Amino acid sequence: MLMTAISGKTQPGDGVKTPRGASVAAAGMMTLSGALSILMGVSGIAQDSLLVTPSDYAYWFDLTSWGVIHLVVGVVLIVTGLGVLADKSWGRGAGAAVAAISLITQFMFVPHYPAWSIPMMTLDLLILFALTRFYVGTSG
Repeated sequence: MLMTAISGKTQPGDGVKTPRGASVAAAGMMTLSGALSILMGVSGIAQDSLLVTPSDYAYWFDLTSWGVIHLVVGVVLIVTGLGVLADKSWGRGAGAAVAAISLITQFMFVPHYPAWSIPMMTLDLLILFALTRFYVGTSG
């Protein structure tokens, strides 16, 4: 009778998918962007004096509304960032969609705090680039 030991460890090429390169970078940037958006959301909800409220702006919302928007987008960015990191099938597409939504909301938020919004828009563009570039999964 021939017995073989089965190792619990996986080896490269065993069909186990792990994110690499740009996916890991995108996941890290998404969790960072999400955490920063949550912090901005809390500032908006608390009516922080750091934020300016222009009166004649086309995309005008009160600061509490902006706070809730940033809070929700931040939480979704973190969840999708973890999905990308876990190499979930929905992660990359959902991550790109949420990064695009974050980019749009940051653009609309520019008059309130441009020193915050412009770097965050840059981060969102980097996330979009990392998630939408050609992806070659691991072959099994």
